[in-house]
Amino acid sequence: MPSLPVAIEAHDIRKAFGATVAVDGASLAIASGSVHALLGENGAGKSTVVKLLSGLLTPDSGSFRLFGEPVHLATPRAAHKCGIQTAFQEMTLVRDLTVLENVLMPYAPANPLGLIRRRAAEAKVREHFASLRMADIRLSDEVRTLDLAIKQKIEIARALFRKPRILLLDEPTSTLSGRDVDWLGEIIEAEKAKGVTIVFISHRMREVRRFCDTLTILRNGRHIASGRVADLSETEVVRMIIGRSIGQTFPPRPPANAHHGREVLRVEGLSTAGKLREATLSLRAGEITGVAGLQGMGQLDLFLACFGMMAPTTGTVYVDEKPVVIASPVDAVRADIGISLVPEDRKTEALFLKLSGKVNASMPVIDRFCRFGFIDRNRENAAVASVFRRIDVADRALWTRAAAFSGGNQQKIAIAKWLLAESRVLLLYDPTRGIDVGTKHELYLLMRAYAEAGGAVLFYSTEIPELVHLADRVVVMYQGRIVKEINSDALTEDAIVRAALGGAEGLGAAA
Repeated sequence: MPSLPVAIEAHDIRKAFGATVAVDGASLAIASGSVHALLGENGAGKSTVVKLLSGLLTPDSGSFRLFGEPVHLATPRAAHKCGIQTAFQEMTLVRDLTVLENVLMPYAPANPLGLIRRRAAEAKVREHFASLRMADIRLSDEVRTLDLAIKQKIEIARALFRKPRILLLDEPTSTLSGRDVDWLGEIIEAEKAKGVTIVFISHRMREVRRFCDTLTILRNGRHIASGRVADLSETEVVRMIIGRSIGQTFPPRPPANAHHGREVLRVEGLSTAGKLREATLSLRAGEITGVAGLQGMGQLDLFLACFGMMAPTTGTVYVDEKPVVIASPVDAVRADIGISLVPEDRKTEALFLKLSGKVNASMPVIDRFCRFGFIDRNRENAAVASVFRRIDVADRALWTRAAAFSGGNQQKIAIAKWLLAESRVLLLYDPTRGIDVGTKHELYLLMRAYAEAGGAVLFYSTEIPELVHLADRVVVMYQGRIVKEINSDALTEDAIVRAALGGAEGLGAAA
């Protein structure tokens, strides 16, 4: 445990939601002015602790002390008065308001009559964004129009605008690419130098080692261990997080000279009205093809165009070497095409959170279980249960709302629906975002098993090590174009980063 002075003390905190105990008598202490990592699997209690400190939830029992004083964090406003600000992974920005309105809400400066001093407020926010190297973000833009990574940066900027004494960062890098992670590292260093205490939740051990002084590990809502980051090996941390050791994080990859199956999907000269420019790419059965690139380099357009969510302006899509028109996702998931997409934001784009896991999984192919206009519930239940068992999702997902599950299990449900649809091409857009190390390992195994069974995978990740160790080859995008293809025998982080930054060697043919 850290030596005094202590910024945050939690003593015997318990929080339950019905029969589910999210935090089970956890105690921890965090030194003032430190950067402290809070680690654990999805569902271990990390986000619940953050919500308790943020005033969004109140503990059933136990107590908090801040800087030595007992506090009752009954509301977000009470937490704010104590100097606590939070940047959430599942962002709290209002989509229909502008960037400026989101940053100011609910504390916009007002005159004695209660009217907002908009010009003065805008000047302050503009100055704040400039100090964070975010001057290129237009304050008048509505949040709904912005990329996920930009939204995350605004979420962080809003928390900093309120000048916190304690800053809670809940998976802040899950949507950020390399340069933005560097940007966050500089911010953390600057805030630490001011004496701000930072709680950093992440599943990325590289960033924990880079940013954090100390850590606490939770498992099943209980405190497992605390200590200095430098004193614990990654193997020890993983073992404590999941309660067992993982012999090998990534599954074995086929040899570089392995023969893959026939071509399933090919795009030639594909462009969109957005950022994609003349992309040519083919996917073969049994192969995992990685996509690398800095944020906003056209990779999202590529995935959306292949799934019928963005109309190409030029180019042709071929399935089984025959030209096809994919005008919508309905076309993409047809049995004769068989393309599916797991999007970057599972909560808003992949799942209906208020519906059960079963309904989410069967919805794209519900007609397969219909006869004479009625759904055969027994057939539906049996088919979905079989897929859930295959990917290790609990049977309760058949009747429980998707919102009740951890992020890792939600992602499994999002993938399950395409396994049920028997898709031949799986488009995975940053599928391990916000997923714990144990579930990541399960998804890696699932991806490789899918490919070995004859499926083709197109896989984008903001974590370059995933591309290096999982993909059979990687295409690198820069300014909307595929500028380099790197085969497995030449795959290194350095090779990917150099091409992604637009280096001259990244503009050539396949490595």
